[in-house]
Amino acid sequence: MSSENLVWNTPWALSLLALLPVLAWRLAGSGTVAAVRFPGVSLLQKIGRPVRASWGRMRFGLLLLGWSLLVVALARPQLAKDLEIVKASGIDILIALDVSRSMLAEDFTIGGKRASRIDAVKQVTEQFLEGRPNDRIGIIAFAGRPYLVSPLTLNHDWLKENLKRIRIGMVEDGTAIGSALASASRRLGENTDAHTRIIVLLTDGDNNAGQISPNTAAEAARALGIKIYTICAGTQGYVPIPVKDMFGNTVYQQVLVSVDESQTRKVAEIGGGKFYRATDSTALRNIFEDIDRLEKVPIEAQRSRQFRELFFWPLAAGSVCILAALSWALSIGRRLP
Repeated sequence: MSSENLVWNTPWALSLLALLPVLAWRLAGSGTVAAVRFPGVSLLQKIGRPVRASWGRMRFGLLLLGWSLLVVALARPQLAKDLEIVKASGIDILIALDVSRSMLAEDFTIGGKRASRIDAVKQVTEQFLEGRPNDRIGIIAFAGRPYLVSPLTLNHDWLKENLKRIRIGMVEDGTAIGSALASASRRLGENTDAHTRIIVLLTDGDNNAGQISPNTAAEAARALGIKIYTICAGTQGYVPIPVKDMFGNTVYQQVLVSVDESQTRKVAEIGGGKFYRATDSTALRNIFEDIDRLEKVPIEAQRSRQFRELFFWPLAAGSVCILAALSWALSIGRRLP
């Protein structure tokens, strides 16, 4: 972050502007005197006075302006730029989102209206990203297999754009929890500089796809020093899932969904994290807030100030004004009646 403001290196010099009235009084009576007087010749007086008075006023004004600008230059105006460089927190977070077909179930709410699990999860995840601007965060989506949505990054605007593009049906259906954990661990293991590495696993089903069991993947993550938080989302039993009928209209089908909480609990236990159960949008939001509180570290910020000198502008302008006034006095002013 940065901000700019005008400062004065020697502000006491501005007090010299108080001498302007004295200088003006001293210069007021020093106009050019005609070399030859023509008493009684009113025509020459009418021609000469306005010209002499006009040039005198211009020279007078240039001298005062030049003095003012030189005083401003002496005060050394500077443009100060305050810089604040915030270091990364040292926490890497990889969010593993379930995008299986059951995530279309509309048993959550957004703004008082019924919403699907995936839409509620994406909204709360975006809020979570906004609250952690100094963390490197990545996203993996998974159904029958995992796929990378975004690698670890500090560019959270880009991350949120990729989050919005997540859709159900981008890969074959299923719930490969073990494969998702293994993929997330591999991504986090690529960076060894982070002090803390975390996986946030969000799913609404049991592991029924992939070649790796969730417990084995969790043990591998623990061996790498990675902590795992698990969130089991959605209600048990029959849930409404939108489908297209033969005419292309959206209709709702009641589908039985069962979740084995013991599996995700065990994964969190092995991973040294915490298990959560979210049956509505409020609970889901509270869970992400709790994780946010648990994984906080002090942020180091380096502050510095850069200065850009501006005095040469008023110095140059003031010098030009005074030189111009002196030149007129020694050339044009001497020839004027």
